[in-house]
Amino acid sequence: MKKINEILDKELNEIHKAGLYKKEREIESAQSDIIKVNGKNVINFCANNYLGLSNHPLIIESAKKALDKWGFGLSSVRFICGTQNIHKELENTISKFLSKEDTILYTSCFDANGGLFETLFNDNDIIISDSLNHASIIDGVRLCKAKKAVFPNSNMYELEQILINNQNARQRIITTDGVFSMDGYIAKLDEICSLAQKYNALVHVDDSHATGFVGDTGRGSVEYCNVIDNVDIITSTFGKALGGASGGFTSASKNVISMLRQRSRPYLFSNSLAPSIVSASIQAVSLIESDKSILNTLKSNTLYFREQIVDAGFTIKDGNHPIVPIMLGDANLAQNLSQLMLEKGIYVIGFSFPVVPKGEARIRVQISAAHSIAQIDEAVKAFKECGMKLKII
Repeated sequence: MKKINEILDKELNEIHKAGLYKKEREIESAQSDIIKVNGKNVINFCANNYLGLSNHPLIIESAKKALDKWGFGLSSVRFICGTQNIHKELENTISKFLSKEDTILYTSCFDANGGLFETLFNDNDIIISDSLNHASIIDGVRLCKAKKAVFPNSNMYELEQILINNQNARQRIITTDGVFSMDGYIAKLDEICSLAQKYNALVHVDDSHATGFVGDTGRGSVEYCNVIDNVDIITSTFGKALGGASGGFTSASKNVISMLRQRSRPYLFSNSLAPSIVSASIQAVSLIESDKSILNTLKSNTLYFREQIVDAGFTIKDGNHPIVPIMLGDANLAQNLSQLMLEKGIYVIGFSFPVVPKGEARIRVQISAAHSIAQIDEAVKAFKECGMKLKII
């Protein structure tokens, strides 16, 4: 252990010096628009709690009832003795929500992506991946023996060239995030699906930062781009807009899901999703379908913050997603701004390499339907004051 500790000590010191060390702040309250940090209430602007459901009373009530009826956990994987009625109910709910034939649950979307590619593809196939795809897609692709190709983010010309050059493959699958989580960009799914149809390819979308709130009815980037029936495989999470706990899923044809149930390693060798999460996730989908005002509030909050922060003089990534990256460039500057904002009662986090490319450090603000306009105004005011202090604006 002495040698490895010496090596790691040196590497950790280098991470500290570069301003890239990621500290974990302790939250002393439930997840919400207001959280307690270091004994002080602050406004939270960096959670994936897009619809404000993480602490919603109906979500909590549903989880509590599930604990009483179904217990704390299954102590088993699905095919042994880990499938309850509610697991099938949630799978059917998601399948209907996303207009797919079937759905399989995982303990996370990371696992859903990790167990997808090696199950369905072999060395006669090719996986074509966007350069900005999430780490879970990258890792899932690495596990597969298929040929790999990467195209620059949303570059349809390069994607088409790869498709043209690989028509001899048994199967071609294009895999992409629906929303690129560091930039808030929505993938060009309409163009991707057109190319897939032209060159006989499958399309997989990880819609974790879209399911539940992007699109007119919250069905994600696949709805936003009007390709819900053209995307073959959708993976996503319950850990963001759909209640914010954990768990993920894959929705696709019955044959795809059946094969995943037979051979997907993260599914076969991981415990079943906890009953409380399953029940709360069903409730989350029900809330989204029955109360469109939540989606409308999120959209109006997002537009308002984007307009106000640009007027304040900050540079952001274009778009209309509630992920709003405030671009700073320097890792230490991002960390310093984050700390000053916390002192003013605004909880945001600086992002730097390797989470984002070198030289593209930023504060990633995330807007929620739970935020009030007064809270957004308070955040913008704090950004102005801290930005001037650090000579960013």
